[in-house]
Amino acid sequence: MQITIGVEEEFFLIDPASGALVPGSARVLPPARDRLGEAVTTELNLCQIEGDTPVCTTLDQLGTELRNLRRQLTAAAAAEDLAVVALATHPFSDWQDQGVDVSNPRYAAMEERYEVLARQQVICGCHVHLGLGNRDLEILVLDRVRPWLAVLLALSANSPFWQGADTGYASYRTPIWTQWPTAGFPPELNSRSEYDAVVGDLVEAGAISDATHLYWYARPSVRFPTLEFRVCDVGLAVDDCLAVAGLIRGLAWSCAADAIVGSPKPAPSRAVLDSSIWRAARFGLSDQLVHPVTGQPEPAAVVVDALLDMARPGLEAHDDWAEVSDLVARLMTDGNGADRQRAAYANGGAAAVIGEAMRSMTSP
Repeated sequence: MQITIGVEEEFFLIDPASGALVPGSARVLPPARDRLGEAVTTELNLCQIEGDTPVCTTLDQLGTELRNLRRQLTAAAAAEDLAVVALATHPFSDWQDQGVDVSNPRYAAMEERYEVLARQQVICGCHVHLGLGNRDLEILVLDRVRPWLAVLLALSANSPFWQGADTGYASYRTPIWTQWPTAGFPPELNSRSEYDAVVGDLVEAGAISDATHLYWYARPSVRFPTLEFRVCDVGLAVDDCLAVAGLIRGLAWSCAADAIVGSPKPAPSRAVLDSSIWRAARFGLSDQLVHPVTGQPEPAAVVVDALLDMARPGLEAHDDWAEVSDLVARLMTDGNGADRQRAAYANGGAAAVIGEAMRSMTSP
């Protein structure tokens, strides 16, 4: 079984001189569309813009598309005297100085319904889409990947700062994101019909208007015939994104293979799952993570190795093992985006964080 892959990345628009957020999406969208067509869209907040890759079959292709996407967005923003950065939270700009894009009817309705909660979502994520070719199999994979999602978050964590303060978190985007009423882990599901029933119950209860408002860490996509992973912060560099995207595809392949043969699936409690996400968001790779098999805290390196072992059959099936294991090894050595942001801050404050983010947008 070969699984296709695509990525959506959310970015901030900033003033390249001051580094502050700028509500410039309406200005940047036209020149960006000239370069990238429909692959670029606006986001909930006026200081954000999103770029989407096409459907890819190999990690090499995905890397090429991601690098081109970032280069073209950078050039489009520069034409408007702005810059683009891949930070999951901004190091100093205040969310209260930003604004929801109310020209978009969907976003206007979200602000009206959720008020300050919607306005606080000045955060950027990375969404990985997998094409399994079987919408029923997506649900079985969704059940089996849940214990591993926190490890993916720890690897991708790239949001230590919020409103000028070091939060102590590696991914402060996560507690901001989980304020949405439907955010978090999907429930345990055993079939597509159970998923449809959950969606129907939430619509009937008035919690959501449709399945596009399910903000689970992973979910079946409504727009595309894919399983969508939404747990990750946007990566500081393309290689950060490739590492987690490759792991996600390998993990999904291995989970699909287990589901097809009927292997027992892990069944951690919701309390343990929630704890695992909190620990990953708080500490990233700098402390212990909850081991998805034992449910016990173990060193991050041990838990990341367990994820690699779990994903290895799927990585090898796509000829990704060598590349992804190397990318993960570099992440473990150099640190995730949060670690590298803090290192930059220690050397030059918030300006150094912005400078590192701008360089990472166009690095090879």
